[in-house]
Amino acid sequence: MSAPRKKSVSYNIIVPVYNNAQSLAALVDNLAEIDKQINAQYGAVVTFIFVIDGSPDDSAQVLEAVLSRNLISAKILYHSRNFGSFAAIRTGLGAQEADYYGMIAADLQEPPELLIDFFIKMHVDSSKVVVATRSARNDPFMSKLFSTVFWKIYKKFVVKNVPAGGVDLFGCCQQVRNELLLLKEANSSLVAQLFWLGHDFTTINYTRQKREHGKSGWSFSKKMKYMMDSVFSFTDLPIKFISFAGAAAMFVAFIYGVVIIASRLLGYIPPTGFSALMIVILFMGGLNAFAIGVLGNYAWRTFENSKARPLSLVSSEKTFVKKKNAHQ
Repeated sequence: MSAPRKKSVSYNIIVPVYNNAQSLAALVDNLAEIDKQINAQYGAVVTFIFVIDGSPDDSAQVLEAVLSRNLISAKILYHSRNFGSFAAIRTGLGAQEADYYGMIAADLQEPPELLIDFFIKMHVDSSKVVVATRSARNDPFMSKLFSTVFWKIYKKFVVKNVPAGGVDLFGCCQQVRNELLLLKEANSSLVAQLFWLGHDFTTINYTRQKREHGKSGWSFSKKMKYMMDSVFSFTDLPIKFISFAGAAAMFVAFIYGVVIIASRLLGYIPPTGFSALMIVILFMGGLNAFAIGVLGNYAWRTFENSKARPLSLVSSEKTFVKKKNAHQ
């Protein structure tokens, strides 16, 4: 009686696509090489899951044309509109089961070879979670400054075990993927959720490359939303801050009031005081507006999650099967 055939290891790679038409041909060629190496060395079955996240350009048409060459086994999922990169990754994670999962951006700023490192760390070294952190980046000065400051503050006050260079890419085993899909929070950070799960993780350092194709859709407003989602969904630090600021303002106002009353009774100041009064009113009014805004963010996020709407909607999908001997 022959021995039972060993089950092949499966590896799903998720690629969110938004305004990436110019880089997709080169990306697929790179991914075909990654597929070849992983399959040759470990016999793993690799499936690439592309999620078109309501991209306004012709990314969908370009990707379909490139994948029709059948160099890789792939699936395209089409979001009904733009839901954001985290929603696209979640859609890819939930598309089909596998032993391991990895993700890569479609703009080629992260080296695709990281996908091989992810697989080795998970399959060979039994890591449940692997994160890629930037040791250097060839980005504009303001982007580097914003990222550096954000991740330093985030590491110090919010998620203390996040790598200092931040995390854009990660790989995980099926257990962690299943746990992530249980977290159905709207307006949250998938990266912070990954660390919230509490699993030990392995870190891989890489250098982020200069963008060669197209223009980034990572606008200032999206960066601000990402920052707010990452903070408000995982810490009450802003509430503590406004509580401290309010208490400090009350203390200063009390001391100032005592000084004003004493000075008035002793005749050291004239009865007019319009300028000082306006400064106090404007300062306290600004502080109150800021506090209401912070509390409103928490209230709004609670309201959004109470609706229990789906985090994304897939309108259609297409499947592409790798032809035999595609890499020969």
